[in-house]
Amino acid sequence: MEKSVKKLIIKAKRKVFSEIPGNNPSIFRGEGFDFVELREYQYGDDVKKIDWLISAKLQKPYVKIFKEERELNVVLAAMLDGGTYFGSRVLKRDQMVYIAALIGFSAIKNRDRFCGFIFADREYGFFKPTKSSAGVTRFCESMGSFSPLGKTGNYDVMIERLFRIKRRSLIFVLADFLDFSDMRVLARKHEVVAVIVRDEMEESPPELGFVTLLDPGGRESMTMDLDSRVVSNYKKELKKRDFELYEHLKKAGIRFLKIYTHDKPFAKLLRFFG
Repeated sequence: MEKSVKKLIIKAKRKVFSEIPGNNPSIFRGEGFDFVELREYQYGDDVKKIDWLISAKLQKPYVKIFKEERELNVVLAAMLDGGTYFGSRVLKRDQMVYIAALIGFSAIKNRDRFCGFIFADREYGFFKPTKSSAGVTRFCESMGSFSPLGKTGNYDVMIERLFRIKRRSLIFVLADFLDFSDMRVLARKHEVVAVIVRDEMEESPPELGFVTLLDPGGRESMTMDLDSRVVSNYKKELKKRDFELYEHLKKAGIRFLKIYTHDKPFAKLLRFFG
C-alpha cells in the first residue's frame, strides 16, 4: 500500500474524531429499522415505505412498518473497476479510500456496526461487521492496495450480493457510476446512498488533438483526434447518461451526491447529511 493512502486514512480518522462534535457523533443518519409487518397505507405515511410489489398484488397501497433499533448497520460497497485508476490530481481510487475512511470512522464513533465490500468484475473482498477502528483501517488499507487495472465493473454482481444482506442496512455505494444497473430492488430492502466519485477531466476533457488513450478496464489502446467536435459530442453523451442515472436514483428513492477528486469530502458529507 502506498504511503499516501495510509496518510489519507490517518487524516480521515483525525477529522472524524476531532472535528465532529460529541453531541452529534455521526455525519449521517440512517433509518436503523427492522421490518415488522405490512399495513394498509394511511394519509400522512411516508410514500418511500410503500411496498409497490405487494400493493400491486393486493390492488391497494401497503406500507412497511419497522421497529426502531439503537444502532445502524452501516455497509460500504466500493466499486473499484479500472476507471477508478484515473485522476488529474488524485486517483479516484484514493479519493474513494478517503471517503470510505470518513464514513467508516463516523460509524464507529457513533457506536454503529460497519462492514465493507470490494467489487469490480466480481466480489474481491468482504470485511465482517465491526465496531473497531482497526477494522475500518484494515478495510481502507485493502482498498488502497487493490489494483483496479484491467478490471471492469459488474454492478449486477454487486447489487445481488448486497441484496443478500439480511438485516436492513444503510448502504453506501461508492463508484464513479459511468456505468450502472437497476438498483430499485436493493433500495426497497435497504436504505441506499450513492456516492459518485469523478474527476473533472472525465466530464470536461481538454482538446488535445491526436492522442493515444488507454482503457484502464479492458487495457485496450486507441488513437484518436480529441478536437472540439469529438469533445463536444462526448460531453453531450455523458450529460445524457448522467441525467438517466439521476432520474433512476430519484425514482428508486436513493439519495446521492457527487464528489470530485479535487473536492474536500468531509465538508461535502457534512452538508449532505445535515
